[in-house]
Amino acid sequence: MPAFSLEPEQTAWCAELRALAADRLRPLADRGEPGHVNRPLVAALGDLGLTARLFTSGALDLCLMRESLAQECTEAETALALQGLGAHPVHAHGTPAQRERWLPGVARGRSVAAFALSEPGAGSDAAALRLAAEPDGAGGWTLTGEKCWISNAPEADLYTVFARTTPGAGARGITAFLVPADRPGLTGTSLDMLSPHPIGALRFDAVPVTRADVLGPVDGGFRVAMDTLNLFRPSVGAFAVGMAQAALDATLAHTAARDAFGGKLADLQSVAHQVAEMALRTEAARLMVHAAACAYDAGAPDVPRRAAMAKLLATETAQFVIDTAVQLHGASALRRGHLLEHLYREVRAPRIYEGASEVQRGIIAKELYREVREAREIREIREVREAGEVANARQRTEGGA
Repeated sequence: MPAFSLEPEQTAWCAELRALAADRLRPLADRGEPGHVNRPLVAALGDLGLTARLFTSGALDLCLMRESLAQECTEAETALALQGLGAHPVHAHGTPAQRERWLPGVARGRSVAAFALSEPGAGSDAAALRLAAEPDGAGGWTLTGEKCWISNAPEADLYTVFARTTPGAGARGITAFLVPADRPGLTGTSLDMLSPHPIGALRFDAVPVTRADVLGPVDGGFRVAMDTLNLFRPSVGAFAVGMAQAALDATLAHTAARDAFGGKLADLQSVAHQVAEMALRTEAARLMVHAAACAYDAGAPDVPRRAAMAKLLATETAQFVIDTAVQLHGASALRRGHLLEHLYREVRAPRIYEGASEVQRGIIAKELYREVREAREIREIREVREAGEVANARQRTEGGA
């Protein structure tokens, strides 16, 4: 199952993606307005066939795309990932009419999608969300409440929105809805973030939705959300690995060329050992990401644990690698416009979104103990069965005597 090495075709494709990101996507990203959706960049991703590939590729391909783009243009990587995150629930759980209406525009890069799960009081705790879906008396609902920290908001064209249809039911009372941006009562504001991505808050003031807007079953939205996150969490790790690799490459070039203390920085053992540690952790994180993605593609039962491990290790690794790279570059890395200044701002958010590091540790522990319980139950059933077989054999022996 784990992909310990890539096929030559995959390696060549990754190199092609990096070249496309540097030559065609980086200039579009540089011309974008910070904090707003860069529609020319999204359109270019569609023209290159990358957004369409989101709906035909497996988890490993998604990871390869995200890592490759991140090495050269984090803005392009993020724009691609957000299209996938927002539209995957429609692709995987939507009706034929929903898919036909929205997915072609997303695939071409002409429609912008968003995944609206987090709320001011319910970020990583998705089961605690409070956006209310209240019956309207005609078979539909009205949505009332808020969403916050939503990427591409408030400028997206369609939102996958998770709302509470059954009060007091926890994770079992959530429904996913496909909500076009032009629905009456839906408004939003942009948020000014450390790294200026398009992120905002949404306000729902009795926004009407119908049965035709439901994604998956009513009260089954939590599974829709987790299905999406299990796919995208390893690829968040791939994004982090791409940033770590870019920082490592820059550090290798800098320390090999920089004169210091009568030689090159790379000649200092303290520097060389730090670079070795950066490379070691980056490669370990990459292998963990690939293993999680292959597990997803193979339909393995331990995907939630592997996905959590991949996201956790890769994002924490990228934070370490980029911070170390800044340290080895010195003050030049802190100047506005330097690659590492950019990566230093970019790398902090992935440890929070799509489940903070603390949440990932909780998922890992929960899954490990679940596996222990299941193994114990299987062992107990086997012991009972074997004891019964022994008793039956004894009875047959005694009866024959």
